[in-house]
Amino acid sequence: MSDVPASLRDPAPAPDARPNPASEAPAPPARPWFVSALLALAAVALLLLGAWGAARLKSPYPFYGTAYPAGKVAANFSGTDDRNRPYAFTPGQTGGRTTALFFGFTHCPNICPLSLAYLDKVKKSLPPAQRERFDVVMVSVDPDRDTPARLREYVTYFGQATGVRIPEPKLSATAREYGVGYQKVDVKGSEYQVNHTTATYLIDSAGQLRALWDYTQLPQVERVVKDVEYVMENPGK
Repeated sequence: MSDVPASLRDPAPAPDARPNPASEAPAPPARPWFVSALLALAAVALLLLGAWGAARLKSPYPFYGTAYPAGKVAANFSGTDDRNRPYAFTPGQTGGRTTALFFGFTHCPNICPLSLAYLDKVKKSLPPAQRERFDVVMVSVDPDRDTPARLREYVTYFGQATGVRIPEPKLSATAREYGVGYQKVDVKGSEYQVNHTTATYLIDSAGQLRALWDYTQLPQVERVVKDVEYVMENPGK
């Protein structure tokens, strides 16, 4: 106990009776949920508008596929076709023909047959004059197994395409030019498969890459046809 007499001790501090502005200020009203929703929608709309603007900078035409920047020239390549004849693809020197090019292989269980079948529907949907100037080409990513005879049987079974065999290392160089990747994969209890890029490349008669479609887009045949018709009527743009 303290020895200081109670009369000499400091009095206890009196409570502060002054008002506390912070405690008395009203809390800001909560933002209504619909305002937050509208702001979120506006942000998404701006992102979509930016993506649309970027696409229009690449191409003024609203391609269904992914548009290439103007002036992107396709790479040339050579090999052996499905009739066992020398084959050379020289962009801009195809006699006014437009080409749908993709990379696949004859042991492909699903993607390649679907791509061939839908591209054949695209070809058949074109007016006769354009149909005659539209080529479908499949470059094999499995030259060890895909002989010209096997390519011939495969591409004619699923449509009207040209199969091309390119030996290594020319094949890997050609694939790299188009941004195509492929890799052998061992399958237990079966022959190997090949994982590969699933895009189809649209090349106009001037030799320019105009657009690409993923195989999942090909079932929309009418939209693919519109891309092809525009490119055939507007080469080199």
